[in-house]
Amino acid sequence: MATAKIENISITGLSCVLPTTRVDSVSRYTDFGKEAVDKIISKTGVESIYRTFEEQTASDLAFVAAQNLFERYDISPESIGALVLVTQTPDYRLPATACVLQHRLKIPEECVCFDINLGCSGYLNGLYTVASLMKNSDINRALLLVAETPTKRISPLDRSLSMIFGDCGTATLLEKDSSSGTMSFQFKTFGERFKKIIVPAGGYRNRFASSERVVWPDGNIRSEHDTYMNGQDVFSFSILEVPQYIEEFIHRQKTDAGAYDYFILHQANQYILKQIAKKLKISPDKLPISMKRFGNTSSTSIPLTLAFLAENNCTGDKRCLLSGFGVGLSWAAADITLDSDRIMPITHSDDYFTDGAVSHE
Repeated sequence: MATAKIENISITGLSCVLPTTRVDSVSRYTDFGKEAVDKIISKTGVESIYRTFEEQTASDLAFVAAQNLFERYDISPESIGALVLVTQTPDYRLPATACVLQHRLKIPEECVCFDINLGCSGYLNGLYTVASLMKNSDINRALLLVAETPTKRISPLDRSLSMIFGDCGTATLLEKDSSSGTMSFQFKTFGERFKKIIVPAGGYRNRFASSERVVWPDGNIRSEHDTYMNGQDVFSFSILEVPQYIEEFIHRQKTDAGAYDYFILHQANQYILKQIAKKLKISPDKLPISMKRFGNTSSTSIPLTLAFLAENNCTGDKRCLLSGFGVGLSWAAADITLDSDRIMPITHSDDYFTDGAVSHE
């Protein structure tokens, strides 16, 4: 089991941006019928999601989130020594979208810059990666951008997923701080289950798959370029295995659930979250659930839930256990203390990069 502890590096700013278009779950009555929609709302807890329009990408949301941080805390782009983007919906197959954002944000050429392709556990993997870069270099300030537009890779005819997943972009500022505490991490990967959540086509393994949407064995309509999730197996992983891993992590930290102010979990499904809380004996007031408003926003769900928590009168330093789990399949956890006053209010944007389109002409 991979574990790590990193000292003297802290989160000093967090910004989350949503698109302006809100889609209420009840508006899907005409697509799937009232009975089916009400059942999905009841099971998942999702009452609305936010969706980007065609030209707007994950990087556009991340760009605005980063700008918000720069303006709020008077941060010069010149001071950023690393920029890492976590996303599974990049602008292009190549180059790395982080390079595009380095250019757009006017961050210096003397910058470590790359993408990480990871979903549900991506925020914690990104946090660990950036903190490690800083710990082993002369970088004093770095930017972790985590953004996702899952609505663009889900069939609108797929009732199992299209009502649940929403788009979001986030920016997290990290700085060296000799007075800060320790961030602890733990990771697991179950690659033998890679087909449980997958977009079968679009890469180079299945290049010429048809984009025609047809009825799949589970009764949903999608193409091989759309996201598929084996709901039952992912559900079992989440409620049977994830609580065990979190419990192991707490034990490794030589503490107990009562030591944490909040448990910030990946917003996979409201029922799943409540089952995990029940198994770990977590008080409901320590488990914020943001997916009622935002849906499952993939890698951004943990920072978005932190912002949701801050908007609900959470102030001061809070010790949090963060855990992400899902696509990969993968799992991650972190024990961190962060200043809730450094989390910005959630904003909305429809801005997009007009110079991003590329033509052979």
